[in-house]
Parts: sequence; C-alpha cells; structure tokens
Amino acid sequence: MDISRLAPIYETQGPFASVVLDVSRDSETGAHDNELRLRAAAEQLAELGADPAVVDRVSERLAEPLDEPAPVARTVVASREGVHFDEFVHQRVDQPVVSWTALPDLGTWLELASRNIPFVLALVDHEGGDVSVYHSDVPEAQDEATVGGETEFVHKVPVGGWSALRYQHVTENVWSRNADAVADEIESRISEGQRLVLLAGDPRSTAQVARRLETSPATVVELESGSRSADGGEEALQHAIRQALLEHSVARRLELSHTLKDRLGRNDAVATGVRDVADAFVRGQVDTLLLDPAGTADLELRVEDYPGLALGAAPADQPLRADQALVAAAALTSAEVAISPRSTLGGAPVAALLRWNQNPDQG
Repeated sequence: MDISRLAPIYETQGPFASVVLDVSRDSETGAHDNELRLRAAAEQLAELGADPAVVDRVSERLAEPLDEPAPVARTVVASREGVHFDEFVHQRVDQPVVSWTALPDLGTWLELASRNIPFVLALVDHEGGDVSVYHSDVPEAQDEATVGGETEFVHKVPVGGWSALRYQHVTENVWSRNADAVADEIESRISEGQRLVLLAGDPRSTAQVARRLETSPATVVELESGSRSADGGEEALQHAIRQALLEHSVARRLELSHTLKDRLGRNDAVATGVRDVADAFVRGQVDTLLLDPAGTADLELRVEDYPGLALGAAPADQPLRADQALVAAAALTSAEVAISPRSTLGGAPVAALLRWNQNPDQG
C-alpha cells in the first residue's frame, strides 16, 4: 500500500487524537448505537488527556453522517491545528480504537484498508459491457460506465451458404470492435492506478477483452459467473467476486512471505527488527515495510538514536511508539506498507524489503 499521500500530516506538530469507530447504521437502532459509540470514544480521549478542543473537533467530524452501505469503519486523526485525516473502509470494527499520542495512530486503519482491495469489474457481452470501479466487495460501485458497442449484426439470424459465411465474418468483426471498446474503458481505469480487473459475462467476449489486456500492468481474472442481464445470478456473481478477491489477497501475502523468507535465507536486501529497519530508513533503503501493528505497538523508538531518520515534526527527545514511527518513516520516504502477522516475519514484529543490499560486501 502506498501511503506517501499521508506525508503532509507528519509536518504538523502533535500530539494527535486518533479514533477508529464503527459508524454503520444497518440496524433499527443504528443511529442510537452510533451515538453511544461516539460518546464512549470522546470520553476515552478525554481520559487520555486529549485537548478538549481536539476532542470536540474529532467528535464533530465523526458525527457527520456517511451515505455508505454497512459495514463502515471511519478513521479520524486531528490535532490542535485541525483534522488531518478522515477516511472510511467497508469493514466492521467491534471496539473503538482511541489514542492521544505524539504521532498519528494509523495501524488499525492500515489493517482495515489492507483488506479492502480496489478492483475493476467488467460485465461483458457481444454488445459491449458495463465497467465499474469498486473499493471493496460491498455491492455498490464507486464509479460506473456503460460501453455501448455496435449492435447491427449482433442479433441478426444468418441464412445459409456464402451469405452465412459473410455474416459470420461481419458479426465476429463487430464483436471484436465491441470488445476493444470495453478494453479501452478498462485500460483507462488501469491508467488511473487500478491493478485488479475481474471479467464476467459471455466467455467469448471476456476472452477477447482478456487478450487485449495481456500486456497491461494489472492482474486480470476471468470469472465463471455473471452477466449484464437483470436475472444474471447476482448471488453467484458476488460469490465469484469474493473468491477472486480472497485468492488475490492470499497470493499477494504469499508472494511477500516467500520473498522475505528467500532474502532472509541469503541475508540479502532485508532488515528485521525495529533497530535494523529504522537504520534502513535512515539510509533510504526501505522499499516495502512489513509490519505487525500489534507486535510493534508496545515497542519504542527514539529519533535521537537514529540521526537522519525523517519523522517530520515528531519530537526527538521522547520515546515514540515504534509502529507509529515506522509508518511515519514509510510515508515520508514513499515506501510501500504491507500488514503481516509476526508469524510470517521470521519471528520479528517488523521487517523490510530493501532496495539494495545493506551490506556492500555481500552479493
């Protein structure tokens, strides 16, 4: 996950109030339940010593309704200078996560956001396709476009002989052009940063679109269910989507785990533990930070122990929570962040894949 867009937050002097709250309203008592959760979070912030003005600012922001389908978890980060972060993910949060710390507390948000895989869904047939962008498996698209192709020869019934052969060629050309139009729309989404494309619909049309996307940087998956018809089996399609997202997520985690294991075995371009990873950030080597937020939350890091470590306006004379400090370093150095359990990190709560070997005598 690229979190470089968060870098401006770290130029602000803390402390910061950070709250992750379930703001779903999918039950009869949803509004009342949300009010109770919000009140409890505000009281907890006050008990932690948060500035009353900051508590009010966070409460006011969290009280603003979101027109989003449940489940919805909202994360707000604020300081005396204002609200710096306000985002939601379609995930359930059982208990509020509240902190008042020198740096923003974004570990829970990272964990939740890592479960939400943005993707493009294209329902394709011979007439064109519907192309939608989703930010999670919640069945409401963030952006939709219908690509209407040529239909003149799509539904005609051929006669026989040479006329049928000519009809077949003309029809196949129309289908091909329609598939190209859908592929063009998908490629525009890929150019915007989308990296997972799910294709559903008529198998011949999806195959044509998939061939057009073979050289794209996105992962393209052809689903076995789904069509553009009103009775196209919505439940089966949703199941196929969720299965594809799960497989994609597992594959990504396995890829990172295998890469880490391989590098650890060769002691090549890898760092483990808070100290080694922080040193790698000082040298500008970290390509991907692999973090277990819970495993690092109880560990500390002092900026003064790592001359040259970029943590923005973070205080250098006091211990910082290691998870918060390393996330800050990743944001300020444009490093990717992946959430990984300690069991996949060689027993360490944090590791990093480096851009080059930290030991010039190796390799």
